Amino acid sequence: MANNTTSPTPMAAPGCPMFDVTNYTCSNALILPIINEYTWSAGTRAFLYLLAMFWCFLGVALIADVFMCAIEKITSKTAKVRIPDQNEPDGVKIIEVKVWNDTVANLSLLALGTSAPEILLSVIEIIGRNFEAGELGPGTIVGSAAFNLLVISAICIISIPEGEVRKIANMRVFGLTTFSCIWAYVWLSLVILVISPGVVDLTEAIITFLMFPGLIIGAYLIDKRPCMKKEEVVENGMVGISLEGYANEPLNTGDTSTAVIIPKEEKSETIPVEEDKSHKNLLKLAKELGHESLDQGIPPEEAAKIVAAKLTEKEHHSRMWYRINATRSMSGGKKLVPQVYSAFKDVYDVTKLPEEERAEGKMALTTKDHTAGGTKAVIEFTAATLSVLESEKKVRIGIRRYGKMDTPATVRVETINGTATAPEDYIHLEEDVHFANNEQLRQLYVEIIDDNEWEPDEFFFVKLALPEAEENEDIVLGNISITQVTIINDDEPGKLEFGKPSIIAKESSRRVRIPVNRINGADGHVSVAWKTRDITAISGKDYQGGEGVLKFDHGETSRTIDIEIFDSMKPERDESFQVDLGECDGGAELGKIRKTIITIVNDEEFNGLVSRIVNLTKANMDALQLEDSTWVTQMKNAMNVNGGDLENATFIDYLLHFLTFFWKILFALVPPPKYLGGWPAFILSLAVIGFMTAIIGDLATLFGCLVDLNDSITAITLVALGTSMPDTFASKQAAVGEKTADSSIGNINGSNSVNVFLGLGLPWLMATIYHMTQGTEFKVPPGSLGFSVILYTACAIIAILLLIARRFLKPFGQAELGGPKWPKILSAVIMVSLWVFYVLLSSLNAENIINVQIGG
Repeated sequence: MANNTTSPTPMAAPGCPMFDVTNYTCSNALILPIINEYTWSAGTRAFLYLLAMFWCFLGVALIADVFMCAIEKITSKTAKVRIPDQNEPDGVKIIEVKVWNDTVANLSLLALGTSAPEILLSVIEIIGRNFEAGELGPGTIVGSAAFNLLVISAICIISIPEGEVRKIANMRVFGLTTFSCIWAYVWLSLVILVISPGVVDLTEAIITFLMFPGLIIGAYLIDKRPCMKKEEVVENGMVGISLEGYANEPLNTGDTSTAVIIPKEEKSETIPVEEDKSHKNLLKLAKELGHESLDQGIPPEEAAKIVAAKLTEKEHHSRMWYRINATRSMSGGKKLVPQVYSAFKDVYDVTKLPEEERAEGKMALTTKDHTAGGTKAVIEFTAATLSVLESEKKVRIGIRRYGKMDTPATVRVETINGTATAPEDYIHLEEDVHFANNEQLRQLYVEIIDDNEWEPDEFFFVKLALPEAEENEDIVLGNISITQVTIINDDEPGKLEFGKPSIIAKESSRRVRIPVNRINGADGHVSVAWKTRDITAISGKDYQGGEGVLKFDHGETSRTIDIEIFDSMKPERDESFQVDLGECDGGAELGKIRKTIITIVNDEEFNGLVSRIVNLTKANMDALQLEDSTWVTQMKNAMNVNGGDLENATFIDYLLHFLTFFWKILFALVPPPKYLGGWPAFILSLAVIGFMTAIIGDLATLFGCLVDLNDSITAITLVALGTSMPDTFASKQAAVGEKTADSSIGNINGSNSVNVFLGLGLPWLMATIYHMTQGTEFKVPPGSLGFSVILYTACAIIAILLLIARRFLKPFGQAELGGPKWPKILSAVIMVSLWVFYVLLSSLNAENIINVQIGG
């Protein structure tokens, strides 16, 4: 190997000892150093090793992303099954059934995915030390377990929003993994301290390793409960029964680890129920965002992102999904939740509200800005229609200005004849109205002619226009540039009738406003009863029918009956219902139009918009699939910050993308999981994780050597924290995003158990077989490991008892996560204090500052 830091080794002078520049302090790790660092200072080397170690942690997290996508592909494998179906031509329906049971997948391949660095570090350390025990691997396993159970649980407890709780739903599997976690470390203590102190024999290694399949079998049996009836309740959206004779239908939501299992005895119509429900939810949201797209000019592409984000948030996701999403967030990569453009964030926030709260939120979003960002003055009437009693002799017209207010403005006002004519019914008006600086409201009056003759109600118009001198300047007319003034003959209470005998209502409007007019008089308070009647439209299904009383105040000439129209999934719609006017009160009478027919029809333009949003949403959802990318897609995502979504990329995304760019390009060369069932990606990414773990092990060892830090301390602090960072962010996201605590803290104990059974069982088995062939013993000095294991076991028992207390005690909210503010904070403080206590005492014992002799 080339040496660019030192000159060739000089010849020794007579009588002087030889020295070797290739053999210097902290230079004998498994792979590192790769160049000669003889002339480097210890401080420089330590700093660079620490920096490189954290950089490699990011690399391991990224390749673990690929590894778990491969696992997702493997565990989502399906098989075709035939079930009886009388509605099918041949009497049989073919469905797809998932091959892997979800509990088995979670505790085998998925646990391996999250624990692979710790397990491989222990295996590589054993091999690198010629099958002799080391401290880094076991220390990392115990330290990682402590951080996962104590710190991650504390973060999950305190991160739940105020007033909310999260409970473990599958208590049976959680109980098994909790027991196995405690038992794993009790067994570890018994092996190295009691049964054969300081020595691990082949029998102990085999038992330790076989506890891993034992855990999987036990969890499977508890999950399936073969001794119980098949009519099991649904937990977490899944039916806990065997796959024999059942359909296991995965949902296409980007997380294929979730499935719906349906008994074969049920009718075939029940099989696609969940898929149909998902489609209806998609269509409902697409229609809702379609209205927002029309009202506020939201591009269909952005509306589709909002729909996809909403659907993704509502779905149940596995811990692995959250782990992958957390890793991509840590590296500025493509997120698994579509990023909504900041300009439309307010619309997205409204869609996240409960149904009953959305209407109020939408009111604030429906105003259109005519001011061009405050650069133009907008002038309009204050009302689109006005009514005046003939006896009042004048009508007040209000004109308002908003937007740019710091300059004077002028607008022309002119009356136009309708059924009322000037000068018989009113006095014609044509004049300029001037607004001074910062003046908002002006008023003018139009004189009404009061005669003694009875005549029907009449109307005329008042129109706004910009004088020629004001055109093309910073003044524009608003929506209400024409107002209608109705002159009411006030000598009679009047007649009440519908404005039209029939009304066409577009489904996209979601509401039909039926006008009821008061004609030939407006004297006094009157009312009229109304009632809906089904024709082809059905009340409660197609529209919100009912009955009521419509009241008119003195001088009021027009009111509306508002009826809500429900969305329909029908491609073509032509349905009708009728509204009848009934008994009048206050001396009023019914006019000629006493009934009106409302016909609900499709809005082709709106339906086209909704269809486009649905298609774009499906494309967005397909792009979020974990295992469907190609080499081209992988390279494109690797080279672009935020997966190419530059509009929503933040400064932190750019920084993290820059730091991990090398790893992204390198790992984009791994075969995509879609090829050959995901196995090439699985094998190659596992090999890369193993190699990088060996590098991390060397970096940690050399760093500890340079700063005179014991390997066991390095393991339980730096290495354990580095390997647990993705899980920390993933658990926090799962705690907030899920309705239960299973995906956040439910899998921690299972992962900790797998760490011991595989992370120690496998290297112990390899080492004991090797030593048996050599006729020697595999020695595992208890030392600091024994003390650390016992200390962690005590802290773990306290932490689990605290979680149990939170589950059943009312002051904690009777849930593992969340609850009242101060008990929540107290629980988190206790958990973190236990971790600090564990790290502090373990470190003091490793440095012999305190001397606790366990097992000799």
